[in-house]
Amino acid sequence: MRTRAKICGITRTEDIHAAVDAGVDAIGFVFYAPSPRAVNIEQAKMLAQHIPAYVSIVGLFVNATSEEIAQVLTEVPLDILQFHGDETAEQCQKIAQEHKCRWYKAIQVKADLDVIAEIEQYQQAGASAMLLDAWHPELKGGTGHRFDWGKFPKLDIPLILAGGLNPENIEDAIQTTAAYAVDVSGGVESAKGIKDQQLIQQFMQGVQRGSAQ
Repeated sequence: MRTRAKICGITRTEDIHAAVDAGVDAIGFVFYAPSPRAVNIEQAKMLAQHIPAYVSIVGLFVNATSEEIAQVLTEVPLDILQFHGDETAEQCQKIAQEHKCRWYKAIQVKADLDVIAEIEQYQQAGASAMLLDAWHPELKGGTGHRFDWGKFPKLDIPLILAGGLNPENIEDAIQTTAAYAVDVSGGVESAKGIKDQQLIQQFMQGVQRGSAQ
């Protein structure tokens, strides 16, 4: 089975076309104002019109309220919610149930974190997957850093690998972790929020090679 791939932090129509042409499975919109890759509701609504069927639309939120997420959902046809802040398993479950959305949670892999116990909390609350990202004291994703892939667990829930991925290391990352999916943002950019078509193509070629091993 080919490893699934998501490109996150897309802000431009041409980047959507490049990602779709390269064969991505999901496009991510960042609804977190401090991020250099953030989009507002109107931007996301316009961009979503260029995403064809069978390519999922993921909304990334950081400690957003249920009301804030509701405002997005009224205008943007999100397929899944990505909680990328300090949300507890109970908070994720409650918000997802209110809006009848599938969801997954991103966790930052610290040296002292019991990753498996953390994953199990969210799995029991109904997460469709879990995303493992590099830890950073201030940033919520898009750090360009990676964690020790040797600590990537093997569990009965789809696990998404993020953090420091790029065309040069994606093949090795997939072979090392056997992740269900990979999530890239800065690794395929020419500037923050500006994706590079060639890097997207090279990244997806690496995903194909890594999945074939």
